[in-house]
Amino acid sequence: MARVGIITFLHNDNYGSSLQAYALQRTIREMGYDCEHLDYRPDRTEKIRNLLESGNSPKLVLDGLRKRGVKADQAGARKKSAAIPAFYEKEMRLSRVCRNRKELREQSREYDILVCGSDQIWNPVWLNPAYFLTFAPEGARKIAYAPSLGIRTMPPRGKIRKIRKWIRGFSAISVREKEGAELLEKMTGIRTEVMPDPVCLLSRTEWEELAAEPPKGEPYVLCYFIGENPSYRERVRQISRESGMRVLEIPVTAAGYSSGFERLEGLGPQEFLGAVRGAARFCTDSFHGLVMGTMLDVPTEPMRRYRDDDPESKNSRVDNFLRVIREKGQEELRTEGRTWLKEKLREGG
Repeated sequence: MARVGIITFLHNDNYGSSLQAYALQRTIREMGYDCEHLDYRPDRTEKIRNLLESGNSPKLVLDGLRKRGVKADQAGARKKSAAIPAFYEKEMRLSRVCRNRKELREQSREYDILVCGSDQIWNPVWLNPAYFLTFAPEGARKIAYAPSLGIRTMPPRGKIRKIRKWIRGFSAISVREKEGAELLEKMTGIRTEVMPDPVCLLSRTEWEELAAEPPKGEPYVLCYFIGENPSYRERVRQISRESGMRVLEIPVTAAGYSSGFERLEGLGPQEFLGAVRGAARFCTDSFHGLVMGTMLDVPTEPMRRYRDDDPESKNSRVDNFLRVIREKGQEELRTEGRTWLKEKLREGG
C-alpha cells in the first residue's frame, strides 16, 4: 500500500482549514492509500526565516498578534483552539511534529507520494516554500490538489520568481480557482486544471454524519464572521427583525465576542458543522462557511470581506465557487475532484 503525506494549513484555529484537511485525507484513504498529514508547526526561528526569505509583509506578524490577543482575552477562543487538535486526534492521522524544513525533509522520506492540499497555501501574500513541497527529496512524486492563490491580480515580481522556482518538479498540479489558474500560467507558463475544494469531495450525507447535534430551541439565524465590518451585523439584525428569529454567533474576532448576540463559543469542527446544519439562515464572510452552508443545503448569505479594488482581495474564491456550483452542482463537482485525484495518485504510485 503506497503511503501519502499531505501538507496544508492545520494550526490556524480555523474551521474551514480543519474540515478541508479532514475531507482530503478521508478521500485519499478511501481510495486505498495509507495517508496522513505532515504535522507542520513552525517554530519561531522557522517563522522569522520564512518571513525574510519569502518577502512577506511584517503586517502578518501584527495580524498574528491580534489573533493571539483575542485568544488571551477570551476563554471561548482558547477552548476552540484546543478543540481543533482534539478533532484531529479523533478523526485523522498526523505525523510527528515538524518544526522546520529539515524535520519536514526527514519526515517526507516516509512517503511514496507527497500532496500539497488546498486552502490558501499558495497565496502570494503569505508565501511559505514548505507548502510548495520544496523540502521533498530529489525525485519525490509531488501532487498539488486545489491549492488557492486567493487573489486575482499579479503579485510583485520578486514573489513571481519564487513561485516560478518552487513550482518545478510537480507531476500534477490543480488549483482551486479559475483566476488562480490564469495567474499561475502568466507567472510560470504552466497550465493547470481547476479542481473543487476538498470539502466538495464528500457528500452532504457524509458531512451530516460527521456533524454534532445542532443547538436546541427556536429557529435561528447563525452568523460566522472572520472580518470586522460593522455592516455584517447590521444585516443580521435586519434579518432577525424581519423573520422574528433569534441570532446565534460563532465569534472569531473581538467584535464577535462583543456583538451582543447569543454566542456559541469554543466549538470544535463537528459542533461548527452542527450549528451550520441546524440554522434557518446562515450569514458569513468565510469562504469555507459559504461552501459548508451550501453543501448542507442551508440558505446562506455570503458577505464580501474585501473591496474588489484591493490588490490583496480574496473575493475571487467566493465568486469562483458561486459560479461553479451554479454551473455544475454538488455531485458533478464531487465526481470531478475525486476522478482527478484518483488518476493522479495512481500515476504517482
